[in-house]
Amino acid sequence: MSTPFQHLAEGSSSRGETVPHEGLIASVDAYVKEYMSHYDASHDYNHIQRVLRVALLILEKERARASDQQPNAVNYDETLVTLGALLHDVGDRKYLLPGQDPTTLVRDVLLERGCPDGLADKVQDLVLHVSFSTEKKDPQTTLTKISAIPELALVQDADRLDAIGAVGIARCFTFGGAKNRGDGLDGSIDHFKEKLELLEGMMKTRTGREMARERTERLKIFRNWWESENEGLS
Repeated sequence: MSTPFQHLAEGSSSRGETVPHEGLIASVDAYVKEYMSHYDASHDYNHIQRVLRVALLILEKERARASDQQPNAVNYDETLVTLGALLHDVGDRKYLLPGQDPTTLVRDVLLERGCPDGLADKVQDLVLHVSFSTEKKDPQTTLTKISAIPELALVQDADRLDAIGAVGIARCFTFGGAKNRGDGLDGSIDHFKEKLELLEGMMKTRTGREMARERTERLKIFRNWWESENEGLS
């Protein structure tokens, strides 16, 4: 079975160019597959694969929008997008193990696999700014970081797209059950309005906004069904 990064691991980019670090990408993918095997199904390796696939799709579409009439179009680094997507949940505070430092974990993983210092630093910086909660605490810092690392926008959008739509609904209930928070199914439904339905307005790319619009509508339809079927229950 092919993987979303196979074209990179084989050494060619979506533009037909040779991609450096193909061995690094393959090694990181193997590490992430093992690392995520300890997570519940809301944040497993399949989630990583989907985020990577969508991040590369956004990259492809955003590049296609660029033309000779857009001399200032962003020149995204495909290797950085790939590594950021693969590693964006490594060091996630929801699952962090005792003794792990989320501010250096990704960098250490990359350096152990021969990654250049500068690239390792940039990937670590990127993954520290992917999360919804980080942006909500300080939106301006996130925007400033995207100006410095534009690839962050693609990984952010891809991660948030996986939180909405049909897959997002399944992940929301899976996470609620895994954490056994005590608020039952209603707690997961509340999460729709508290967070998930807000994500469309936080997309950074045009492609992300277009994809989020449809997936958010699916969330709202499902929530309406839920409320209709539970009407009158206390």
